[in-house]
Amino acid sequence: MDMLWSGWGDPAKAAPLPDSVTGLLRDLLGVTPRESGPAALTDIEPPAPALLAEARTALRAAVGAPDGLREDAEIRIRHTRGKSTPDLLRIRAGEVDDIPAAVVLPGDHDEVLAVLRACAEHGVAAVPFGGGTSVVGGLAPVTKRPFVALDLRRLDQLLAVDEVSRTATLQPGLRGPQCEALLNEQGWTLGHFPQSFEWATVGGFAAARSSGQASAGYGRFDEMVLGLTVATPEGTLETGRAPRSAAGPDLRQLILGSEGALGVITAVTVRIRPLPAKRIYEGWRFTSFEAGTAALRRLAQDGPRPTVLRLSDETETFIGLAQPDAIGNAEVPQNPGCMAIVGFEGTEEETAARRAAAREVLLACDGELIGEEPGDKWEHGRYNAPYLRDALLDAGAFAETLETAAFWSAIPGLYTAVRDALTSTLTEGGTPPLVMCHISHTYENGASLYFTVVSAQGEDAVAHWEPVKRAANDAILAAGGTISHHHGVGTDHRDWYAREIGPLGIRMLQAVKAEVDPSGVLSPGVLIPVR
Repeated sequence: MDMLWSGWGDPAKAAPLPDSVTGLLRDLLGVTPRESGPAALTDIEPPAPALLAEARTALRAAVGAPDGLREDAEIRIRHTRGKSTPDLLRIRAGEVDDIPAAVVLPGDHDEVLAVLRACAEHGVAAVPFGGGTSVVGGLAPVTKRPFVALDLRRLDQLLAVDEVSRTATLQPGLRGPQCEALLNEQGWTLGHFPQSFEWATVGGFAAARSSGQASAGYGRFDEMVLGLTVATPEGTLETGRAPRSAAGPDLRQLILGSEGALGVITAVTVRIRPLPAKRIYEGWRFTSFEAGTAALRRLAQDGPRPTVLRLSDETETFIGLAQPDAIGNAEVPQNPGCMAIVGFEGTEEETAARRAAAREVLLACDGELIGEEPGDKWEHGRYNAPYLRDALLDAGAFAETLETAAFWSAIPGLYTAVRDALTSTLTEGGTPPLVMCHISHTYENGASLYFTVVSAQGEDAVAHWEPVKRAANDAILAAGGTISHHHGVGTDHRDWYAREIGPLGIRMLQAVKAEVDPSGVLSPGVLIPVR
């Protein structure tokens, strides 16, 4: 099943906002209904395919399936850009000027190699495409050449399970649910559950250094990766002969996070864990974001470490508590504090022991146990936020997210700086926005901050966001944060990434790219500035 071309996920799961919520958006944020809905897919007329006959012939020869190269309008539209809010607003308006010339669907590693060689020979750029869930411009190359979307959906197999070593080798086109189902059948789990889980792919997890909602217990995806097979225009790269090695720099780390600019991942070997017998999530309340942050830091540094550990600030907590039928109800607390979700997975005995020990720590940090109901609600709605964004866009609101990470000592200043940048820049255009934040991932030495912004769209919603995003990016770097914790770099963050790693770092990456991709066909301008 394909994702909704003009929004997120399964169209059957989309639902309009209740009247009470649209009224609140109007009264608080000045949101006005859109005059018209999204363009119809059949009404969009993309530019004609731009492949020259020689390139078309070479690409068809590179893939074995009869439909391995497609140039019809629908599939090209479905492979245009990603799923950021500006991406969606543009495609809803029928803007497809940067549409791929074609979609190529290779069936194995050798076919990927052949496609890349054909692209290099005929001057065609190639952008690897997994689930299409990028929210940072990862699927929007900077090039005047025609480009193809290199769709990896046919590489969707579990290749091997090594139960002795507890590893699995996966192809990149496996979506999160498929991957988990295949591992679960044999009693294993990957434990990687990002918000994009239902649609994102294994290859995308690796290429963007994804981090799942249970990262406190299972780790980030890049920490799970033990080996990679990578296709480049210059040949094949195999990395990872052992779990750890002192044989020079680890080339796995060069490929992880490279977002398709240095090669196409065709197989990933990951560590796996036994399928947990018990999963339990519970809610805790803290009087302030500062108090909750201190409690999370204590667990992250001194243990016991939960599997899931998240904390919403006061605004996000209030919005989460105020269900549509409770907005304005006097029973809703005027100061709900900050909600934390704390979860545990493992054996019955292990889960009970860690849960009891964590409770002692959280109580000592003046946390208030609310019970399992908030945890259950979080678990069952953990993938629903992108559907809510679609409904907000339909109602005329602008809703977008951004994230960062820093060391614990920098978290308070980073939180304030980004909130101030978002609020002040958006307020310049009219009504102040709604800015929410939560700590989504914790580490011994720091944490990530995940911001959600809701405002009125204005006359030009995309132009409305551009200065806001720039201001937030500037604030992140100035306050000591990284430009991305798990969304990736893409074209949206590329210039700030260059500032983060410095001119020498960029030249190092450009040197590597010149070796593996001398023609510059792989995702040009997405991660590395074009020379």
